[in-house]
Amino acid sequence: MKLARFTVEGRTRLGKVVGETVVDISAAVPEAGGSMRVLLKHLDSARAAIEAVDAPSFALSDVVLEAPIADPLKYLAIGMNYQSHVDEAEAAGKTAPKTQIWFNKQVSCINGPFADVDVPKSGPDMVDYEAEMGVVIGKRCRHVSREDARSVIAGYLVCNDVTARDWQFRSPTFTLGKSFDTHGPIGPWITTDDEIADPHALTITLELNGEERQRASTGEMIYNIYDQIAYLSEVMTLEPGDLIATGTPAGVGIAGDRFMKAGDVVRVSVEGLGAIENRFVDEA
Repeated sequence: MKLARFTVEGRTRLGKVVGETVVDISAAVPEAGGSMRVLLKHLDSARAAIEAVDAPSFALSDVVLEAPIADPLKYLAIGMNYQSHVDEAEAAGKTAPKTQIWFNKQVSCINGPFADVDVPKSGPDMVDYEAEMGVVIGKRCRHVSREDARSVIAGYLVCNDVTARDWQFRSPTFTLGKSFDTHGPIGPWITTDDEIADPHALTITLELNGEERQRASTGEMIYNIYDQIAYLSEVMTLEPGDLIATGTPAGVGIAGDRFMKAGDVVRVSVEGLGAIENRFVDEA
């Protein structure tokens, strides 16, 4: 299934995407109360009811797709997880990490799949893009083995890990540079795990104003998704709805000294998961 949040007729609803339509599934999961995070807690027991719903439905062209999950408890992201990205960073004088490197994107950064992204008026001059595949946790878990890691995944989505590089580099933690409001567009929906034969065999691309800047296979990750979940769950309990951004390949803006300005449009696609597209605008 493709699970979405969408707004139509002044109301935001939970839905499933079927072809070029989205079906309102709110009545099938009343306990969710409009929260995708809560729906994911009940997904196993509610799946049959969700699959059976066939009305009311709306054309995708008539709705606004929102961030598929607006209220995750955590948004975690791994750095330097594609060798091609490590190589371009080392060419710029950065040291390659010896272990998995993690940081937070504060959840207030989350933005819709087609919403505008701010170039902040407070002064970051190095706003960058990063095409990534996101993983959505589906079960509360701790101490998950890499062999069992797939069993706790609800599904996958497309992410742009927008980064204010100047803020990223001014402190030992990346969090501030990764967490400006609007700098976490995700979507366009959550594709459930059962629809993806191999999450490590998908093509990920990014286009800036129609020009391709990033292309890779998710199989090029240094630490695959299951390694990531096992590593994180050694430290913390992962909850339904938690987001994990799995790393970006070569071609980020900083490598070519090309940063975002108002009017730029960035489109990120992941094979089988859809695409998100965001225009950068000057913050009001």
